[in-house]
Amino acid sequence: MTDGSRAFAAFMASGAGRLLRIVAGLALIGWGWSMREQTAGIVLMVVGLVPLLAGVFNVCVIAPLIGAPFAGRDARRTPGDGGVRR
Repeated sequence: MTDGSRAFAAFMASGAGRLLRIVAGLALIGWGWSMREQTAGIVLMVVGLVPLLAGVFNVCVIAPLIGAPFAGRDARRTPGDGGVRR
């Protein structure tokens, strides 16, 4: 994994990254709710669940695509730290 993808994964696993995902998910759900009578509104609400739940459960769904760990607890570990959580 490159330094950039490790930094991205570490940010997404941090409190600020989790909060960002939760807020983004809520924003998408709210936007979808405002258009709930259209198909696009339903789609936005369903899509908004992905970042919302990812933030709540501390996972990053795109992390495996960039070679980073899926689980936030794994992303906070650094190589050579013996698996100690930070």
